[in-house]
Amino acid sequence: MIQKEYTAEARLAVPELGAVTWQSPSNIALVKYWGKKPVQLPANASISFTLKNCYTSTKLSFRKADERSVKVFVDGKEQSSFLKKIETFFKRIESYCPYVNHYAFKIETENTFPHSSGIASSASGFSALALCVLSIERKAARLSDADFYRKASFLSRLGSGSASRSIYGPMAVWGRHSNYIESSNDFSIPYHDVHDIFKTYQDTILLVDKGEKKVSSTLGHDLMNDHPFSANRFQQARNHMFELQKILKSGNILDFNRLVEKEALTLHAMMMTSNPYFMLFKPNTLNIIQKIWEKRESDNIPFTITLDAGANVHLLYPAEYKQPALDFIKDELIVYCENEQYICDEVGNGPLLKTQHYA
Repeated sequence: MIQKEYTAEARLAVPELGAVTWQSPSNIALVKYWGKKPVQLPANASISFTLKNCYTSTKLSFRKADERSVKVFVDGKEQSSFLKKIETFFKRIESYCPYVNHYAFKIETENTFPHSSGIASSASGFSALALCVLSIERKAARLSDADFYRKASFLSRLGSGSASRSIYGPMAVWGRHSNYIESSNDFSIPYHDVHDIFKTYQDTILLVDKGEKKVSSTLGHDLMNDHPFSANRFQQARNHMFELQKILKSGNILDFNRLVEKEALTLHAMMMTSNPYFMLFKPNTLNIIQKIWEKRESDNIPFTITLDAGANVHLLYPAEYKQPALDFIKDELIVYCENEQYICDEVGNGPLLKTQHYA
């Protein structure tokens, strides 16, 4: 069903040519979304930290043409393997942005982190692309900031569900939930009712496996349709959204750790009990988790772990514990990381417009 409020005018006087560059971040969900309905609608609401240093930078160059064509360059090299996903995205948005059918596009993109490895590269990638596309429309139409970012979130969702959350920082909610005013399945909303301690939270990503994961998130979502535990999982997520709202406001780190870890482990439990079942953990994923739990117990430091759909471990902690965390990683965790690599990140404020010019 086409939602008319997001549809651009057919005769919109868009630019003949130009180029626009957006930098858009990844995000890490605290309450996970796993399972969806057509088209790209979540089976449960989710909430995430927007990251700062893990981002995609995308330049979209365009010129008027009789029909749409697309070339994709990743890290300076043409990559036809991404064309299918990009074309699916354009087909999904063409009803809302009909002008995309009359441009030759060149997409140049690069990440500050490994793609397809479970660090939400699709979130940063599709949100960056959606922002670039919508900037063409904004040049011709008078979109307010609020309308621009809401439609950008709406379009991002049609590329990757979690991409809708990358439009906003420091936190975003995607999915309708009775406790979150104006929340929607169609787009994400920014979330600001949080204690100061969470506004500077740190996320150090321990890179257990930088390779492309064996089972895509798209397939994993689909397997929830007939999952024996899906109903209980969706109810658990709804309950956790209630609980986390109170935790975020109060700044209760112990309750935060308990809920966030339960969410991460439940996500992977759903994978391991689906049909067919699969596992994205690697042996060193478990080694890192165990070491973090032991350190938390022995030193009374409020470390917690979460994971996306991949083997890499996100170590979350308040900013005041950054140095102890980095010392711990270098002393005990780095041996479990591929090529001893990890990424230091933190809660960020959302996308940045880098350059634009039109003719």
